[in-house]
Formats: sequence, structure tokens, C-alpha cells
Amino acid sequence: MTTKNSGITRRGAIGGALGTAALAIALPGCARQEGRDPNRKPNFLFIMADDLGYADLSCYGRQEYQTPVLDQLAADGMKFTHGYANSAVCSATRVGLITGRYQYRIPAGLEEPIGRAGIGLEPSHPTLPSLLKEQGYHTGLVGKWHLGGLPDFGPLKSGYDEFWGNRGGGVDYFTHEVFGNGDLWDGEVRIEEVGYYTDLLADRSIEFLNDRATEPDKPWLLSLHFTAAHWPWEANDEKGRAESERIANQEEGEGSGILHYDGGDMETYAGMVTSLDSNIGRVLEKLTELDMEQDTVVVFTSDNGGERFSHNWPFTGIKTELLEGGIRVPFIVKWPDLAEPGSVSETPALSMDFLPTFVAAAGGAPHPDYPSDGMDLAPVLRGEDTPERTLFWRFWNKDQKAARRGQYKYLKINDNEYLFDIVADPLERGNLKDRMPDIFEELKTAHNTWNADMLTDPNAASFGWTPQQLADHYGWND
Repeated sequence: MTTKNSGITRRGAIGGALGTAALAIALPGCARQEGRDPNRKPNFLFIMADDLGYADLSCYGRQEYQTPVLDQLAADGMKFTHGYANSAVCSATRVGLITGRYQYRIPAGLEEPIGRAGIGLEPSHPTLPSLLKEQGYHTGLVGKWHLGGLPDFGPLKSGYDEFWGNRGGGVDYFTHEVFGNGDLWDGEVRIEEVGYYTDLLADRSIEFLNDRATEPDKPWLLSLHFTAAHWPWEANDEKGRAESERIANQEEGEGSGILHYDGGDMETYAGMVTSLDSNIGRVLEKLTELDMEQDTVVVFTSDNGGERFSHNWPFTGIKTELLEGGIRVPFIVKWPDLAEPGSVSETPALSMDFLPTFVAAAGGAPHPDYPSDGMDLAPVLRGEDTPERTLFWRFWNKDQKAARRGQYKYLKINDNEYLFDIVADPLERGNLKDRMPDIFEELKTAHNTWNADMLTDPNAASFGWTPQQLADHYGWND
């Protein structure tokens, strides 16, 4: 069975092509691409935001502010309207992304998110960067790792040649600390830098690109994993600096430091996201300046759905929930000579699809002992129909389970079970379980069969925080 890729509208293709042509006129580096080697392996710039909601970009519907850089990226490539994160929280999605597999096949993926000592991604597991290194790539991670700490785990142990960023889940944007401890690293050396973290990550990425320009024939992967728009709620302004100082001076016993129970506002969130957008623009400008644009695949997505100030319309649910708002994310791919500018796809795609997609384009394949659960997205990017598949999720809080096939989604929350047509009913309000019992049972059975093949760990859910901290933090008791 096939599911139709949304089709590239004539208006969208023309509009995207005109936008690309205008950019080529404005940026002289584009004109030099005519003599490039068509057999050269593509570079990969993979940009991941943190806790960014489905509609937090203006090209996906945000109205309170504009994101012109990412809007242009969508105009220059393919925008997915059914893009999903592997999980409703961060580190579990990152396990799925870097391994190309359902995170529940891997012990580290059972932690949602990782926080307990001694838990992390085993260095022996093949990863996206390690598989690309086998194909001759130079690999770097700038930004958030969150897949386990030293001495046992880390980016340099899992395929990256370079790492500059934070190892944990989130840091203060000004002090680069969490719970009073610095979490900024160059490789395996803790460092100190002055500056707003989103700016610093763009700065370091530009350094990476400058270094790659010295080896123009060697392809590269840059994983640029921002922490924006993850809490703490700090824009790059006086209000943000005051909030950073408040957190730093918080007396012991008054709360959980960087763990947020309140704070923030829409103005602050807008400042965080627009800073993310403009800093991505700086990196993309450097690509063009170095004559790398036409040789580089650029991806933008988020690790899970949005949180307190996100706009997830037309969905309900937020981070930690398997309602669409907790797992549907912005998902943009600019792939020169493959994805039609201005195209839009309704094909469901998942974080773990990028490993088989990138590795195949590089001339490799997933390790035979660790087959990917993902799908090569190249046919989708070409606008072709693709075989229908079933996607699965689970999340330990409230015993959540979800499976999607075509337009239908099975969802379980505690003892309540649902069947939704999420194309016709994206708000997930009309339960079709009794009206369509055959489809409901098919998807429920499929989830049970899938889940039986996954790992379990009854201790994995706590990740070092007390149940009350978790409930307060995510609003589960509201």
C-alpha cells in the first residue's frame, strides 16, 4: 500500500524557485556552484532545536513573532507537515536520532530523559556519526549531547571527531551552569566562555565551517543541537540577565535552581526563538560565503513538542504527552538537486529516519547487527509515493501508548483508549474506537506486538528526580 506524498503545488514550487533565484542573485557564492563535482558526497548540517513546538515558526503558523531565516529554509526545500520526534522528551529522541532505531531497543533510550549517573549511550553502538566516518566524513557536534556523562559516555566516544557544548539536558544561557555546576565543554575539557549560549553555539559552528573549508574535498557532518527554546526562560536582554542572576543567587532549599516552577512570558519566549532563528541565519550565511551551500543538506527539526509558551496548533498536548502536540514537530529539509524548493510533504517522518537517509546518500548502510527502524527519506524528498508504515511511541507517565498508520492513530492514556482520524480531527477530540472497531483492534494489536520486542526497565522512569519534582515541573497534577 502506498500513501501519497502531498504533492508539490505549482504555486509552492514557483514561489520557492523564485525565492531561491532571488537568494542566488543576492549571494554571489551561489553562482560559483556550476562547476561543482556531481559525484561529491553531500555535507550534512543537522540543526535541532529543543522543546520547540510544531507551530513555533512563522512558516508553520506562529503569529506573535517572525522567523524569516527558517521560513526561507522551508521555501528553499521541503516542509513536512507530519514530522514527528521519536519521543515526547529530549534524550530519548536523541537516542533514536543517533542510532536510527527505536530508542527502546537500547538501555539508554529507556530513560526519558537521561539523568541518573551511569546511564548513557554505549560507545560500542554504531551511530550516525560513526557510520559517516566510515564513509570518509569529518564529524562534529556543537551544542547539546544529553546521552550520558563522563567517564563512560560522550560524543567523542560515539563517533564525533569534535564536540563543543553541554553534556546535560539544559544550561543557563548566561552562566552555562546547571544546579550551580558549569556544563560547557570543549571535547572532554570543561571550559568557561562569556556570552549568550545560542550566540556561542553559532560562533562555534562558524568556526567548524571555516575549518572544513581547509579540506574542501572531505565531506562533513555538523550536528548543531541548540538548547533554545528549553528553559530557563532567558532571552538575550536585560530581563534575561536578571533571571540568570536570580537563579545563580537562589538560596539553597528555596527550590530546584534551574528547574522551573514558574517564570517566563511570551515576550521572553519570542526573544529566545528569534535569537535561534537569527543565529541559524549566521551559520547559513557562512555556508554560502564558503561556497558550500549547494553541496550541503540542511535539516531543521525539534527533539519533541513544545512546552509552556509554545504554539502547537492545530494540536493539543505538550512535551511529555503522546497527543500530537507532544510529538509533532517542525521538520524541514533543504536538499539541493533532490527536494523541490517550496514543496510540502504530508508523509509521516520520524527522527530516526535521518540515519538511513544520510548514510545511504553517503554510500554506506546501517550496521547489519543494528538494523535501522527508520526509512530512507530520499524518495519522499523526490516527491514520490512511499509504502505505508506504522509508527510507534510509548511514554511511561500515565502509561501512554500510541501508534499511527495512515490517517488513524491509536492512543492510550492510563486506562483510556482512543482511535482518532488525525487528518480530519487533528485536535484528537472524536473517539472512533466504537465506530471503527476493526481499525482500533489492528492498531492496538500492532502496538502490543511492537512493544513486546522492546526493552523495559522499571527503574528507568525516575532519572534522579523525585515524583513530586516531576509532577510540579511538567504540570502533571494540574
